Amino acid sequence: MKKQNHILVALLAATSILASGCAGEIEQNPIGLEEEPSQTDEQGEETTETATEEKEPDMLASQKKLYDQNKDTIGWIEVPGTNVDNVIVQKKDEPEDAKNTYYLDKDFSHQKFRAGTVFMDYRDVFSYQEDRFSENIVLYGHNMADNTMFGSLRRYRQDLEFYKEAPFIKLSSNYKEYDYVIFGLVITSGDADNGGDIYADPMTWTGFPYWNMEELDDKTHFDYYVNTVESLNMIDNVIDVAYGDQLLTLSTCYSDEDNSRFLIVARQLRDGETEASLKKLIEGGVAETTSDEEEDDAENSKTTTKKQTTEDADTDEEIEDTTESEE
Repeated sequence: MKKQNHILVALLAATSILASGCAGEIEQNPIGLEEEPSQTDEQGEETTETATEEKEPDMLASQKKLYDQNKDTIGWIEVPGTNVDNVIVQKKDEPEDAKNTYYLDKDFSHQKFRAGTVFMDYRDVFSYQEDRFSENIVLYGHNMADNTMFGSLRRYRQDLEFYKEAPFIKLSSNYKEYDYVIFGLVITSGDADNGGDIYADPMTWTGFPYWNMEELDDKTHFDYYVNTVESLNMIDNVIDVAYGDQLLTLSTCYSDEDNSRFLIVARQLRDGETEASLKKLIEGGVAETTSDEEEDDAENSKTTTKKQTTEDADTDEEIEDTTESEE
């Protein structure tokens, strides 16, 4: 999230992330969003940088109906080729230690429900002001044996060739729809240790605290996240990922025995990219260029010519996903 109006986003967390298993929580002590002290002038009057506030647009009709039923509604996710086609909620009005656990065992209507509801990490920013989005949106869902919630995502790790058939994710905020392409399938631990320092940079932790890496404002942290995903990747990735891309991480449980997690990591499609061209690349072909890209290439070619003449630990049981406060 690009910092504006002196908002400082801290990358933080628990003194030690030791969960009792997938049915337990990944503990954390998030610092969250902290406002820097306001500046004052000689008269003692508060002065702050003000940005022109963008007027909130109308919600998508489908999302507005859901929002009217539950104000925690933050979006919708669909993973074509799987059973994932779910509303996304985000809890903000609970105590810090309950915001990322509230929907673990509650349905959209706040009733007790073992499968819970797909939810977004409470620290993520995902509204209508795109320049304030968290660089890495993290969603959590239970790995249900009946393939509800994120249960059907297990097919990606059970059959790696399935990725070539279904490499895209559709993510909608309450205001706009976005397309993502998957570039990482990862099994990693749900435990990590910050050495007792709650302010420790996530890059210094033992383990991969993906759940505490939503705000990747600088290239160093962005590259660390992407490179860690690549180092653990179950697939041979051909999708390039660069600082400035918007990321999406889906987290679900993998095994109770070692408190591990299965992650699907994707990036948002860039301007000019199409699903058809990316799918061809993933299947082993050459990505097609759009007409705009072809025109640019032609123009560059002309310029160059002119210069030259006068560049599985598989589990089929219901394993609950816990966030960090995952899970």
